[in-house]
Amino acid sequence: MLSRLKIPKTIIWGANLLIIFILIFTVFRITTFIAFKPDDISFGDAIPSFIMGIRYDLRWISFVLLPIMLISMSPQLSPFYSSRNKKWWTWYLAIVTFIMFVFFAAGFGSFSYNKTPLDAGAMNFTEDFSISWKMMRQTYPLFLMLSGLVIAVLFFRWMYRRSYWQVITKTDGLGIQYKRKYFYLASLILLFFIWGNLSMSPLSRSDSFKFDNRFKSYLAINPLQNFFSTLKLRSPQYNEKAARRAFPIMAEWMQFPNQNDFTFRREVGPRSNAFESKPNIVLVQCESYSMYKSSMSGNPLNATPYFDSISNKGIFFERCFTPHFSTARALFAILSGIPDAQLFKFSSRNPEAVNQNTIVDYLVDYEKHYFLGGDPEFGNFEGLLDNIDGLQKHTGKRPTIPDVNVWGIGDKDLYLEANDIFKKKGKPFFAYIQTSGNHRPYNQTIPLNETEFEKKVVPDEVLNKYGFESLDEYNCFRYSDYCIQKFLEAAEKETYFNNTIFVFVGDHGLAGNAEQMYPSVWTDQRLTDEHVPLLFYAPGLLTPQKRSEVVSQIDVLPTIAGMLHQPYVNTTLGRDLLDPKKKFNYAFVTNTADMIGMISDDFYFSRNINSGEEVLRPMNTKALFYSQSKQDSAKNKLSAFTTAYYETAKYLLVNNTRDD
Repeated sequence: MLSRLKIPKTIIWGANLLIIFILIFTVFRITTFIAFKPDDISFGDAIPSFIMGIRYDLRWISFVLLPIMLISMSPQLSPFYSSRNKKWWTWYLAIVTFIMFVFFAAGFGSFSYNKTPLDAGAMNFTEDFSISWKMMRQTYPLFLMLSGLVIAVLFFRWMYRRSYWQVITKTDGLGIQYKRKYFYLASLILLFFIWGNLSMSPLSRSDSFKFDNRFKSYLAINPLQNFFSTLKLRSPQYNEKAARRAFPIMAEWMQFPNQNDFTFRREVGPRSNAFESKPNIVLVQCESYSMYKSSMSGNPLNATPYFDSISNKGIFFERCFTPHFSTARALFAILSGIPDAQLFKFSSRNPEAVNQNTIVDYLVDYEKHYFLGGDPEFGNFEGLLDNIDGLQKHTGKRPTIPDVNVWGIGDKDLYLEANDIFKKKGKPFFAYIQTSGNHRPYNQTIPLNETEFEKKVVPDEVLNKYGFESLDEYNCFRYSDYCIQKFLEAAEKETYFNNTIFVFVGDHGLAGNAEQMYPSVWTDQRLTDEHVPLLFYAPGLLTPQKRSEVVSQIDVLPTIAGMLHQPYVNTTLGRDLLDPKKKFNYAFVTNTADMIGMISDDFYFSRNINSGEEVLRPMNTKALFYSQSKQDSAKNKLSAFTTAYYETAKYLLVNNTRDD
C-alpha cells in the first residue's frame, strides 16, 4: 500500500523494520510471561502490561530507526542509494540487534536468577567481571548460548536484507521520487513514539509501576528501558533536611537517649548480664540461607537437620530479615549497622559510602580475623573490611587447598582452616567467616574428593513444591548444613569452644515458593528474598530461647557487643536484641523494584517509591481479624516510620564515616 502512495523506499523499509522489531520485542515479552508468570496471573490479566510494553518497545525501536530517517534526508546516504549503503545499514541493524539480544538475554537471566527485570544493578557484576564471568561459565552453557545469539543475529540480518529486496521488487518502475517531507513526517512519528505519552510528561519508568501487581509491572517494562532509567540512580542520594525532619520519629522508635539533638551516636555501657570472661566471637555469614528452605521452618525436605538441632540449644530468632538482597549488601549491613538503601549500586562499591564506622573496632583486646574462600575484591568486600583496625585476612588462593569453583575453596575446608587457627589462640578473638558454597554453580560446590557426604534424590515436583529449583540446589543446601556440623564437631574438641559464642546469620534468602511453610505474603511479596535464620550458639554460656519477634540483620553486632562486659559506641540503626528495655519489633526492607517497607510482628507495610502506592498486609492469622481502625492506625504509624527510616538510612550511608 505504501508503494502505491509513492512513498520513498527508505520510509517503506523503515515501516517493515518497525514491524519486525515489534515482533522481536513481543516474542521476548511473551517468553518472559510464559517462563516466569505466577500461578495466579492469566494471560488476560497481563494484557494491560503487554499494551504498555508496546509503548516502551516503540520508544527503543524508534531510537534505532530514527538515525536511518534523519541521515537519509541526504539522498546519497540513503540505504537505497548504493549497494555500499545497503551493506552499511544492514550491518548497523545487525549490530543493534545483537545489542538488543544481549539485553534480552541478560533480562531473561535476571528474571531467572533474581525474579526481577534487568536494571543498572547489573553493573555491580561488571565491576567484578572476571569472577562474574567465571560463575556464569560454570553455571550456564555459555558457548551454546553465545552461538545461538550469533546465529539469531545473522538470521535477522538476512531478514533485513530480504525486506530490503522486497521493497525494491515492489517499487521498481513506479517512478517514486525522493521527497524530504516524508522523512520529516516519519521522523516526527518516531519522535512521538520516543515521547511515549499524549501528556506533557514523557513515558517514564515509573509509569510501569501503576499496576497492582509487581510481576505485571516487570512484564511491562523492557530490559533496555529499565536498565538505562536506573543508571542515574547509582550514586548516593540523600536529603539531610528530610533526615532531620524524620529524626523525632526515629528517636522515638529507636529509643535514642537524646531525642532532641540530631545524632545517632550513643555510648552503650555493659549490660548487667554481660559475660566478663571475654568470650571469643565467631560470626558466620551463611550464603543464600533461606529460612523457608531450612528445617527450622518446618520444611519437610529437612535440608538442615544439624542447624535445626543446634537452634534448639541457642538463642534462635526465627523471624530475622535482611534489609536487601545480595552478599555485598549483607556484609555492609552487618558491619555498619545501616541498611544498604542505595537501590542500584552496592554501597561497598561507592567511595562516598564505603568508609564506615563499625562496632567491631570497639572490641578491645580482641584479635580480629576474616575468612573467605575466594577473592575479597568481589563486591569490594576488601574496602569494607579495611574499616576494621588490625584485621587479619585469610582469603584468596590457598597453597594446600584446591578451589572447588569460582568462589574458591569449599566451605568445609574454610571452616576447618578457621578452627586450626582458633585452637592456637591464647587471647580473645573476633572472627568473621563468610561462606560462599550455597551458591551457583550448584553442581560444582561439593568437592570431588568429598566421600562422607551423601547426596539425596528427590523428585522435581516435590522439590518445587517446597521451594527448591533443582536437585543440585537442594543437595548444595544440605551440604552447607553438613559443613557447619563438621565445623562445630571439630570446635567442640578444642579448649576455645567453651568460651566462644558462635553466631550464624544468612546473608540473604532466595525467591521461591514458601506457601507450604508460611503465609502467602512471604511468597507474593518476595519476603523469601530477605527472611533468614539468626542463631547465637554457646552451649556453656547462653540459655536456649526461641524468639519469634521480628528482628533485622543490622542488629547482629550490637547484640554481640551487648554480650561482652565492655562499653561500645553505636552510631547507626542496629539494636541489642537482648536488651530487656528494647521495644518495637521491626525490620526495614527494600529492593531494586523500588519498594521500601517495614515488617512488624503483625504486618508488612510496603510503599512503591514511584507510584506512592502503600499497602498493609497481615503477617499472621491474628492480624487478619484486627478491626479496620486498628489496621488504619498501624498503617499510618508504619508509613511514617518507613519514610523516616529510609531517609535516615540514605543519610547515614555517607555520614557514618570512621573517626580516624
